[in-house]
Amino acid sequence: ASGDAEMAVFGEAAPYLRKSEKERIAAQNKPFDAKSSVFVVHPKESFVKGTVTSRESGKVTVKTEGGEIFSMNPPKYDKIEDMAMMTHLH
Repeated sequence: ASGDAEMAVFGEAAPYLRKSEKERIAAQNKPFDAKSSVFVVHPKESFVKGTVTSRESGKVTVKTEGGEIFSMNPPKYDKIEDMAMMTHLH
């Protein structure tokens, strides 16, 4: 991984392009369950985070506002430079 010093070339945009080292470490250590963390289509916000609370008989219950469900990537992929490394692309 590239160091934070390399991001200086991007000036004021740098904080929006990559998390700081501290934020990356915190994201790697944050609990994440790929089977229950999802994005839900939202009419005003495009997508919102959701957590699957149950799956039975082909129905899924998600804790958030309703919509179509898409799998969510772990926090370690937030602001990742190479999107090909992501588990889920939508």
